[in-house]
Amino acid sequence: MNQSPKTPVHLWIVGILAVLWNAVGAFDYTATQYRIESYMANFTPEQLEYFYGFPAWVDAAWALGVWGSLLGSLALLLRKSWAVWLFAISIVGLAGTSVYNFLLSSGAEMMGEGGAMFTGFIWLVVLFLFFYSRAMAKRGILT
Repeated sequence: MNQSPKTPVHLWIVGILAVLWNAVGAFDYTATQYRIESYMANFTPEQLEYFYGFPAWVDAAWALGVWGSLLGSLALLLRKSWAVWLFAISIVGLAGTSVYNFLLSSGAEMMGEGGAMFTGFIWLVVLFLFFYSRAMAKRGILT
């Protein structure tokens, strides 16, 4: 008989937490793109000008990062090996936005130290999800 390995409990925990975490990122992206006033009221006029002034390639990179990670999280829960590729796409998107924010614009100043630390945390999460999903795929948990 060809049985797939039993799904470990940690996959469900990681997957559910990943979906919740990335749903917040997807909401942030959507609220910013649609300029939802109740959400955007939390930012200063300078921050709003910065967000709304992103070049198209930065918006595209942000979309890849956010949606790649959310879809990767859902794929993880569905035990699909393409979660690895979706997290890889998310890393590419995050790299693009990080280059823009910290090297090509005044984003570092705009975000301050807290924003830089939060970006670092986002990097830790997406790298963890990538390597975790890759390990689960190698073990045959993701098919």
